[in-house]
Amino acid sequence: MKTLSKYRLLWGTAFLALGLAVTYSCKDFLNTPAQGTLDETALATRDGVEGTLIAAYRVLDCPNSNFGNWGCAASNWVWGNVTSDDAYKGSEATDQPGATEVELYNWQNGQAEDYLNVKWRSAYEGVVRSNATLRLLTQVRQTKPGEIPDADAEGIEGEALFLRAHYHFEAWRMWKNIPYYYEDDTDFRKPNAGGDSIAATNMLRDLDSAIALLPATPRNGQVGRATSWTAKAYKGRVQVYLGRYAAALTTLREVQASGPYALETSYDHVWTGFPAFANGKETIFAYQASANDGEPNGDNANWGERLNFPHGGSPFGCCGFHQPSQNLVNFFVVDATGLPKALSNPATWNARNTTFTASIADTVDPRFDWTVGRDGVPYKDWGMHASTWIRAPGYGGPYSPKKNVHEQASGAENKVGWVPTQTNSVHIHLFRYADMLLLLAEAEVEAGVLENARAIVNQIRARAGQAAQGCGAGSTDGVLVTTYPACAGDDRIAVPINDPSIGWATYRVGLYTTPFASPAVARTAVRYERRLELAMEGQRFFDLRRWGIAQQVINDYLTVEKTRRSYKVAQVPYAVRNDLYPLPAIQIELSRVGGQDRLTQNLGW
Repeated sequence: MKTLSKYRLLWGTAFLALGLAVTYSCKDFLNTPAQGTLDETALATRDGVEGTLIAAYRVLDCPNSNFGNWGCAASNWVWGNVTSDDAYKGSEATDQPGATEVELYNWQNGQAEDYLNVKWRSAYEGVVRSNATLRLLTQVRQTKPGEIPDADAEGIEGEALFLRAHYHFEAWRMWKNIPYYYEDDTDFRKPNAGGDSIAATNMLRDLDSAIALLPATPRNGQVGRATSWTAKAYKGRVQVYLGRYAAALTTLREVQASGPYALETSYDHVWTGFPAFANGKETIFAYQASANDGEPNGDNANWGERLNFPHGGSPFGCCGFHQPSQNLVNFFVVDATGLPKALSNPATWNARNTTFTASIADTVDPRFDWTVGRDGVPYKDWGMHASTWIRAPGYGGPYSPKKNVHEQASGAENKVGWVPTQTNSVHIHLFRYADMLLLLAEAEVEAGVLENARAIVNQIRARAGQAAQGCGAGSTDGVLVTTYPACAGDDRIAVPINDPSIGWATYRVGLYTTPFASPAVARTAVRYERRLELAMEGQRFFDLRRWGIAQQVINDYLTVEKTRRSYKVAQVPYAVRNDLYPLPAIQIELSRVGGQDRLTQNLGW
């Protein structure tokens, strides 16, 4: 566990170059460390400790040289969306068959296993690097007293403990029964018996330690570093996932009342390539994607998301993955009051099978066109989305993902590497304030404080009503202007939801004006708001599972989707065993000691 893979040390756009001590020898090779083995003694300096911590942050998203597929994407688009009712794998049937098997719930198929193993490896690589930081810190403090000032030492320790908790959380919500590793572990073939409760206890312990050690503002003024508020908000997240709502109320109410976070003024400022909004007031924790920073292949950019752009006929050239489902698109339709039609018409909201193209006859939540690319609607400032942008509409449907895509005017597009147009410096939200507020709203519902939950949901909805997709490219796109003459010369990406330039939809967002009638009604409103607000952000499947409704929702979804996407006929229905992903078989094999597997496979697999 002390062996780190070769890595690029990254902090946003700031770099710290370190020389890794790699031992080469053609003598006594049995006693010579393998090439690529990290000699921690050589890094036993202040710079070495700081660099190792940066390396721990770096693995938040796929480091391309280490991982062979996109199971390691920071956004969890494979694990949180494609397995849910929000998205299809997309692209075409023959591309990335491992992701297809994940979508179809063939999780023990060898190609799906490859994806699972990449997720396991990436999570525990993060743990390895976090623990390496803690060991090096202790070593330097003991051998070179005073080299690292006390305040920095506390910050480094707090950040490493926070990251260790985060990486274990990523593994825990996938598999629950996981081994938990500490910096002084020497036997890394640890059993996972009781791993669910052990992980829960130790994630909270690490987060409490991080809260006590970390400053309230980013160390060295480097936004993106974990702070005490980051750790406290994350603690509340873990408490909600554990169903410890009373404890979560205390934690999250404190963050809401005292923390440095707030909703962005409009939804278009949340997922964006514009530097002015990077690490904005809504960001709790994000992967600091960095393009055009000197890395020759663009590997520090949004590598895990690089497949998720419109395909060949678009400005991006590739690759058409992670396509929104018809079910998700239908969910954005609202009734006359501006509330989700799924509430007022539960039997009919998902009946539409025809493609949503531009039409003022459709009354929708404006978050629809910030989340989904559809024909006839401006795609940020790239011109109108068109059917030619879709790789295989008969397979993955007619819609494109949108949140992860940069604006043309932002300057965030990468300029090097393979298809650079589909990599950028859009930061990947791992946890944002709207997500946290909705977790707090859940806890308020379970505590019976329904008015607090209603206030939070209305706060989220009021922000959603501030801006809608504008013309974006009215001064350069002749087709756009021909279709919508009011767009002539209008390059505004975001406009008021009733702006006269809008000719592609009718946008409406209503508030819940009367008290929730019961906890069940409040619970539904909060859950629906999470889907609308966090769509395509890698949260949906994990939400359905922790709410205990995944089997019903997914199987109802499949009943209809099999009539829309023919390949879905092969999808395995959701069963109890799908409440947890199977542990990768190779990891179980690697845990074997004396013929006995120390890792135990999850129930049903």
